[in-house]
Amino acid sequence: MRAAILAEGKLVIKDVPKPSPGHEEALVKIITAGVCHSDVHLIKGDWFAPSFPIPMGHEGIGTVEELGPEAEKSIQKGDRVILGLGGTGGGYWCGACEYCLSGRPRLCKQSKGIVGTYAEYISLWAKSLVKLPDEVSNSEVSLACGGLTAYSAIKKLIKLDVLPGKPIAIIGAAGGLGHYAIQVAKTFGYKVVGVDVGKEKIEFVKSMGADYAVDASKAAEFIKEKLDGVYASIVFSPKIAGFELGLKLMKRGGVFVGVGIPATSEGTISITPLEMLRRDALIMMSAVGTVEEMRELVQLAADGKVKTHVSRVASLSEISQVLEDLDKEKYTGRAIIDMAK
Repeated sequence: MRAAILAEGKLVIKDVPKPSPGHEEALVKIITAGVCHSDVHLIKGDWFAPSFPIPMGHEGIGTVEELGPEAEKSIQKGDRVILGLGGTGGGYWCGACEYCLSGRPRLCKQSKGIVGTYAEYISLWAKSLVKLPDEVSNSEVSLACGGLTAYSAIKKLIKLDVLPGKPIAIIGAAGGLGHYAIQVAKTFGYKVVGVDVGKEKIEFVKSMGADYAVDASKAAEFIKEKLDGVYASIVFSPKIAGFELGLKLMKRGGVFVGVGIPATSEGTISITPLEMLRRDALIMMSAVGTVEEMRELVQLAADGKVKTHVSRVASLSEISQVLEDLDKEKYTGRAIIDMAK
């Protein structure tokens, strides 16, 4: 089968053996794969020095073709599924530790990630799969990571007493995650300030349903005058400047949720303990989500409340160019790989 493999910093399409499902695993024939900004960071080595070779891609929709022993407890042959990202990308979690039992499987010491959806087939833990209703099309593949990550970040606000009706800022609102966050936040009932850079992106943010769409260069002044600060900043931008802006926009007692992960070469954010005391801010990061949250998000998509904005559909052979264009911010929303092309 064909698969995209990262070898020595270069992404290549290779012929590799078709996998077989092991215990509690399902073999899935990939129909569409989503293109995530995390893959750009991996190729560039922005976060860490990877060990090559690496199968690439972690968003997928496909059909279950074969089941390993006991996998039938979770999924059935012929089911159309989305890779429901629990744990560190959803590959496996033990289910019995303190983190799994408290709904935080990503922190499980045994957690494993899903990798390898830029391929014709993938074999993976059946419990990480979520069956799709007919109302959710194959073009919604990026719900598997981009959508779920945005959904989980917005959902945390309720637990942190940032209640619906309050104004919140979404920074990087025109991106692959940000455009989901606008839709989810509006569904939850928040007043949304979408922040990004450039006229085209601002118009796109408006089209996604944000109450206000503001260029990053004007966001601090606008929010101070119009809203006297926001109750929460959710930062999807993978830039330190986005994190600094998010901190600047919050009211005292506000909540900061970082989602985008800047390259380590960008350095650190700076805030003194005294400033933290004065502002009484809660600062946290949010990553991925759980399989149950994936089911909740799939239902929102089936109900027409969340939809993927697909800017580009490409073949597997075009994946390197698609990722290069994503790095250069040449399109809004998401790109997907159609394995039939």
